[in-house]
Amino acid sequence: QVRLVESGGGPVQTGGSLRLSCSRSGYAFTSVYMAWFRQAPGKEREGVASIHTKSGSEFYADSVKGRFTTSHDDAKNTVYLQMSSLKPEDTATYYCAVGDALLVRGSLDQWRFSYWGQGTQVTVSS
Repeated sequence: QVRLVESGGGPVQTGGSLRLSCSRSGYAFTSVYMAWFRQAPGKEREGVASIHTKSGSEFYADSVKGRFTTSHDDAKNTVYLQMSSLKPEDTATYYCAVGDALLVRGSLDQWRFSYWGQGTQVTVSS
């Protein structure tokens, strides 16, 4: 059984930082992308960042480039999203997801990802 568990969300002021974590268990494939998506109230879920866990290749949405960094700890099967210079428009529920690298190929299309976590809320106040 695949399980993804996010943590690290919470309230933060504009300009602040947060680090989200997502631990993964039960996923059989070894060449995978782990990604972060977010969904703000009344908006569609959008891709934020992804990382290939073998090569370390990273991909980011334009809206977070230069502010967010994703990384992966192989030993812990955990992916991180370091968020800096946070803005009120970053307020959302953040989800992590995992997908087979052959299907994902660096994309942030949601349909390419097979399993999802329950999400963690990030609220940025002005």
